[in-house]
Amino acid sequence: MSDPAGLPPIDETAQRRRMTIALSLIAVLVAIAVIIIGAVVGAGGGGANAGPEASAEESTTPRPAPTAPPEPAVVDTFDKSAHSLDDPASIWVVVNQVRALNPEDYVPDDLVEVPVAHTWVPELRQEASDAVVAMFAAAADEADYYLASNSAFRSYDTQVELYGDGDDPTTAPPGHSEHQTGLAMDIGTEGGCTFECMDDSAEGEWLRANGYRFGFILRYPADKVEITGYPHESWHFRYVGVELATEMHDRGITTLEEFFDVPGGAAQ
Repeated sequence: MSDPAGLPPIDETAQRRRMTIALSLIAVLVAIAVIIIGAVVGAGGGGANAGPEASAEESTTPRPAPTAPPEPAVVDTFDKSAHSLDDPASIWVVVNQVRALNPEDYVPDDLVEVPVAHTWVPELRQEASDAVVAMFAAAADEADYYLASNSAFRSYDTQVELYGDGDDPTTAPPGHSEHQTGLAMDIGTEGGCTFECMDDSAEGEWLRANGYRFGFILRYPADKVEITGYPHESWHFRYVGVELATEMHDRGITTLEEFFDVPGGAAQ
């Protein structure tokens, strides 16, 4: 059939064929695009779509070691203000060549005779006396060591006589002696060991290891001469009470000057 306008007739069958071919080409192009996009995403993403080789690499990668938590800060809970360092009647009073007793002629009001073996009858304050008796008894019971007192309380006047011209570096100036506090004792043995022989004696070693249990410290250690102001005295033990003596022992602090951060050393 001819078109009224004079145009040739439309072949509908050929037109449908061309439409089908065009749609098929579009479908093929869409499929190819989908395949290309998927390949690109898979190559760049890794992750869950990664192959076994990638998984193996991840499993062999070393993990960083966990960081150890910081050590907790050490809090000093010991009350250093529990007793006065200046009151001569305090069991913590610190007296040395640059720290005098106040008053300098102080005499304790609770002195008692100490019932232990001795060279001269010893006197100490009651609390210190009880501690010495317990310590001497423990040395005998635990180690078969028999201790004795060589010197204990000394008055200001006695210290004046002993000090003289100050030629003996182990003798404190009057008013600066621990013996005047009634809290210090020079300890030897019943067998006659006095003063320097306590350096190497078994009894001296026992006292240095166990004195803190009864409230005593070795007051003048060999390695702290510049701090205490006195040469090493292996026989001179000072009562400070079990609480302080144990704290110093546990912390490895051997002088009152260091523990309380107060002046010491030789007088200028």
